[in-house]
Amino acid sequence: MKRLFRNSFKSIAMVSSMAMLFLCCTDNYERVGEEAKKTIYPQGVAQNFKLTYTEMPEKLESEAIDSSKVVAVLTSPISEDFENLRFKHQTFPEGLQIDFYNEKGEKTVIKADYGISYSITNLIDLRGNVVIDSHDGKKLEAPQIYWDRSNEWIFTQEKFKYTNPEDGTVMDGEGMDFNRDFTFFNAHKTYGLMMIKEELE
Repeated sequence: MKRLFRNSFKSIAMVSSMAMLFLCCTDNYERVGEEAKKTIYPQGVAQNFKLTYTEMPEKLESEAIDSSKVVAVLTSPISEDFENLRFKHQTFPEGLQIDFYNEKGEKTVIKADYGISYSITNLIDLRGNVVIDSHDGKKLEAPQIYWDRSNEWIFTQEKFKYTNPEDGTVMDGEGMDFNRDFTFFNAHKTYGLMMIKEELE
């Protein structure tokens, strides 16, 4: 009887000790900042990525094979696909280039160090040394620019530098929006150097 009691006591003591050990080892550390972020991995990664945006005519002939028109071509060394998330998007961590084509087939080029394409909103966020070179020599430089694919509209709230060789002007400003062909350009705030070429009589 004493031996059974002694063994039961040892078992209870062992179980209590183990329970206390596990309770003491719980992680009560509260993670903040970078530690608190959950690591999210893409569902796919593509190298030498190329995406062609095309436009179809309103009336599509049954025999028409080459009736679609190339509107833009997006290329990037790497594309990361996060289409499995609630807010679906693609990232271009090593930069990207977008070639726009107007009705005449003339090309305007946008380059950036980093980009995010949001499929739900049809918006592309371009960041880092963003440069737009239009087919007629106009150039826009900014740290960040958004391209609204649905409305074919480009805009930013950041500082920018706009060079127009047609009238010999260089404009510095902050915040602007324009269409992809630069036929409409609205600068929200301008300042700095502006050189205007004078016409000789």
